[in-house]
Amino acid sequence: MTDRSERIRRASGVLDVDGGLEWEAEALVMPAAPALLTDAGGVVVRATGQAVRLAGETTSAALIGRRLTDLVVGDGPVAKLKGRDGEVSVRPVSWPHEEDERLRVTVLVDVSDLVAADPTPQSGAPANDERTRLIDAQRMAKVGSWIYYPGTGEFYRSPVLEELFAASGAADTGNPADLVDAVHPEDRQKAEDFERQIRRIPEGSLIEVELRDRGGSRVYLCTARAEYGGDGRLERLQGTVQDVTEHRYLERRLRDERRKLHDAQRVARLGTWEWDPATDNIRLSEMLHEIIGKSSETVISFESYVAAVHPDDRVWVRNAWRPLVEEHDPIEVEHRYLRGDGAVRILRMHGTAVRDADGRTLLVGTAQDVTEQRTAVTRMERSSQRFTDLVAVTPVGIGLFDQAERLVDANDALCDLLGYRLDQLRGMTAQDMTHPDEDGMRLQTASHQGGRGSGRRKVPQRLLIRSDGEPVYCELHVALSVQDDGTRFWLVVFQDITERRRAAEALRYQATHDDLTGLPNRAAVKDLLGHLLGRADSAEGVAVLFCDIDNFKRVNDSLGHDAGDELLVALARRLEGGLPDGCTAARLSGDEFVIICRDIGTVGGVDQLATRVAGLLRTAVPVHGQLIRVSASIGAAVPNGSGAGGEDLLRFADAAMFEAKRRGAGKVSLASPALMASADRQLHLEGQLRDALNNDGLTLYYQPVVSSDGSIVTAEALVRWPHPDRGLLSPDAFLPVAEQGDLLRELDRWVLRTALKEAASWPSSNGRQVGVAVNLAGLVPGGPDFVDTVADVVADVGIDWHRVILELVETALVDLPSRTRHAMGELVQRGVRFAVDDFGTGYSSLARLKDLPAQIIKVDRRFVSGVGGDASDFAVARAVVDMARAMGRQCVAEGVETATQFHVLCGVGVDAYQGWLFSRPIPAREFRTILSMGPLHVPRSS
Repeated sequence: MTDRSERIRRASGVLDVDGGLEWEAEALVMPAAPALLTDAGGVVVRATGQAVRLAGETTSAALIGRRLTDLVVGDGPVAKLKGRDGEVSVRPVSWPHEEDERLRVTVLVDVSDLVAADPTPQSGAPANDERTRLIDAQRMAKVGSWIYYPGTGEFYRSPVLEELFAASGAADTGNPADLVDAVHPEDRQKAEDFERQIRRIPEGSLIEVELRDRGGSRVYLCTARAEYGGDGRLERLQGTVQDVTEHRYLERRLRDERRKLHDAQRVARLGTWEWDPATDNIRLSEMLHEIIGKSSETVISFESYVAAVHPDDRVWVRNAWRPLVEEHDPIEVEHRYLRGDGAVRILRMHGTAVRDADGRTLLVGTAQDVTEQRTAVTRMERSSQRFTDLVAVTPVGIGLFDQAERLVDANDALCDLLGYRLDQLRGMTAQDMTHPDEDGMRLQTASHQGGRGSGRRKVPQRLLIRSDGEPVYCELHVALSVQDDGTRFWLVVFQDITERRRAAEALRYQATHDDLTGLPNRAAVKDLLGHLLGRADSAEGVAVLFCDIDNFKRVNDSLGHDAGDELLVALARRLEGGLPDGCTAARLSGDEFVIICRDIGTVGGVDQLATRVAGLLRTAVPVHGQLIRVSASIGAAVPNGSGAGGEDLLRFADAAMFEAKRRGAGKVSLASPALMASADRQLHLEGQLRDALNNDGLTLYYQPVVSSDGSIVTAEALVRWPHPDRGLLSPDAFLPVAEQGDLLRELDRWVLRTALKEAASWPSSNGRQVGVAVNLAGLVPGGPDFVDTVADVVADVGIDWHRVILELVETALVDLPSRTRHAMGELVQRGVRFAVDDFGTGYSSLARLKDLPAQIIKVDRRFVSGVGGDASDFAVARAVVDMARAMGRQCVAEGVETATQFHVLCGVGVDAYQGWLFSRPIPAREFRTILSMGPLHVPRSS
């Protein structure tokens, strides 16, 4: 018997391998891929159907009994599988069989399409010209391909895809997740969804997705399809990645240009038409269809167009078109047009002749609806006479000046205003009427200051002189006009504002100054900054310092508001007397002062000015017989060249002040570019959050709180924001924005109302109603409307009081005044329960536990995470549970994520548990589903 026959006989039945161990080859599990099973001598004892097909054979008998080294030839990562029809490029991957380590499984990954595409000849073989041209074509088309074998985890990419991955900065780990790592962070979810979808698509189906690269500068179209084996198992995934950045850019450009053209036509009420004389068909633009009131499907001919012209205009309109039709001369026609709805519109038509690509003559042009323009002209003509009459009787002075700016006519009111007769006024110029203390005025200069193309100018205030020498303040309106003969003249209206000016000065001071300190207020600050930043010669030297008195609330709370006012006045006087020249102090509100420097260079720079201001505000002030020591946190901002306005500069300085305050009392911080960008992003996000609150753009997730047997007893409502651009945002992404934008109270009201309304319709769980817990941050017990707000919401939604739990952090519940505790007690008597959230992280004192007006204590997750191995955490958790039980309070453990934590906490007597061990926070619909399913799974004690 030959050696090969012996190997085939041994492989086909029960084999004795290396000393008598018997095994059945057909009973061993093999990968769902082209794979060979070899014995210790390297002899093939089993071949999968995929391997048989890859080798071009019809049965496995052709491969069994042969040595692996005879079938697969090659030392590198890519070898050749000797088959019936020739060689196939494969990448062999081998490992010991998990059921018997003396046997080896070798998977043959077909990489012929990828390897053959490499234009570099190997081992002296001639280059595959056809494959080389294919790769060149892929490079020109910017298309790369990939193949992934789920059974082996092998992931192969074509040379072009390698180049695309390298350009995107993706890590080369040989894993399909490279695609996820290479995309823009905002597209990562789409990439992950794409990766999951391709594993479930039917054979022959194609899916695709567009993704941006990590930097967002390139756009790629990714496609994928799946191949399945005869047993229905997924064998191979393959697809392409194409760079479509230029295509998408051109599509956007085309859409933008079309939109701009359409918008321009709509604004100008202008449409276009094209007339083919050979067919007498007139094609109209969408805007022109809208102007004449016909649908876009309507076919227009010249005769149907003329038939819609106003009857009085038809004859001359037809004649006006003849030069264009017969001689191809350009025309301009304006006429009335009768719409189908009975409206009469005035159209201005322009037309000319052109030749198309086939040499045919076409007539093209535009039609503009000028009805409103003609109506305005008619109205002006009719009002001309009325204006002449009005000048004579109007109570304000009106004068007519010639080109030499000498008065030629005036009404009686102007004569009375200046105390002259008309014959005395004639010949006087506006400069002759001006008070000596006022600069002379020329009408030509005043009218030109009205701006390019403007014929009139308002001069807010001029000091004129009467015939008796008395000054009179006037507001002048100067208009340059032209008479019918083309002569220019100036029409000037003189309005006496003397009394108004006196009253306005008093009101202006009140409107621009703080009542308490006499310093300029916010309105004055905005005006001053607008003036300074509007001047190119001074804008770069402007600086703003935002100052907030440290711990000012403590003064108000301990000594009263009168003492606080006295302190603010004293600080205002120090600023007024101590600031260098060119600096203005202002008070915005409360304990916030602003310093505006016109030229920071003259005072030694921002740092020196901030140090000086900090010194002025770091002082001891005698108030109500006590010496109060104060300091201020200061934020500074200067223009960064981006064209920021006064409001922006104030925001940047305010943000820098908060940064300084975070570093401690009396600190100074300068607004950096990063801080300014953060402030801009926060302002934009704040506006979006405000819109989301006003339009129910937020959503609630719920995390169950379970008892030791898995029964759901309550659920905590957790707010999420489905942001239109950034996806689903958790609270830590937008709560700081809500806090700085003063939106926390409004956010709490929304969460409270929405959570209680949804909970009111929940089904019972295990025969009892489930409570709902709402975490409050802005709507706190010390607020003036806390109790009323809660009571109103509970009454409106109709939920049982005993199902409502209000969670507050420890710091919000300590040292409450008796009035607030009494109000909370009223809610508790009705059934509401209060819970201390994250207990141990506020004042971290177990002694305070007895003082907290709460019925539920929630142990913070930082202590729960270590109860299974950290003696300190275990001791804290046990102490909290023991004290809570002794005081008749319920204890809930937060952040329970492992069975060990659960069992340890059960052992110390925790009443309820919340954490990912039982459920993550889930949407409202899914939470209703798990309520109807009964108790959640609870891990058994080992």
